[in-house]
Amino acid sequence: MKKLIFLHGFYASGQCIPAMTLREAFEGKAKVMTPDLPTHPRMALEQIKNLCEEEKPDLLVGNSCGSFYAQMMAPAIGVPALLGNPHFKMTEFLKTRIGEHEYKSPRKDGKQRFVIDEDLIREFAELEAIQFDSCLPDYKDRIWGLFGENDTLAHFEPLFLEHYNHSFHFPGGHTPTAEEVRTWYVPLIEKLLSLIP
Repeated sequence: MKKLIFLHGFYASGQCIPAMTLREAFEGKAKVMTPDLPTHPRMALEQIKNLCEEEKPDLLVGNSCGSFYAQMMAPAIGVPALLGNPHFKMTEFLKTRIGEHEYKSPRKDGKQRFVIDEDLIREFAELEAIQFDSCLPDYKDRIWGLFGENDTLAHFEPLFLEHYNHSFHFPGGHTPTAEEVRTWYVPLIEKLLSLIP
């Protein structure tokens, strides 16, 4: 059975609607792992790396900040990735949101509050500067992007296309609904999985 890891967006968790919908859609067909990611990006990448070493996934799927991570991690572990509404400039997003916030979906550790501060922004800035360093020519066809036509938060398709060849659109916003995940994400994931030997 194929395995995929879904990496959620910044305010979300492994229990968010896209994660739950993917688990349902692939039940009995593929193992879908949806971890809760730490707020700090270096810790998040370390957790993803450890999970990948343990589980040996066939595919990474991300949304928003999760796509930022998937894009960096996929070449490092040698798997393809689907990037949903990738947010490649998290610092821009975070600078206007300094302070305490609440996750939009429940987390397994029960901690629902987190803080955006200058240290967090600096950490994202360091990673943004090197985020495309692993983008090798043979990965241009292995990382696909899926962009919501009504996304009001992330507008990074032009930047994506500087590095990768396969871009798709769906008529939705930044965070896909369950129906949008079933209609647009699932077929692309199935197609990517079918290309894996």
